[in-house]
Amino acid sequence: MVRLTAKDIRKLTPSERQKKLDELYNEMSRIRIESATGGGTQNPYKIRGVKKAIARILTIQHQEELEASE
Repeated sequence: MVRLTAKDIRKLTPSERQKKLDELYNEMSRIRIESATGGGTQNPYKIRGVKKAIARILTIQHQEELEASE
């Protein structure tokens, strides 16, 4: 997975951002299922990066909502 920066996320349209968020949630779910079934992931720290990317997207969405309401 490519690391998402705040600059890259801000360039995305809201629909693209939502699509990326859905992809990340699916990837996080897949990684959790893989580790729970005992398969183990190739990179156990990958879930950490996915969670951070989700947090970045949600933070930027919230910031833009606040700016729009002002």
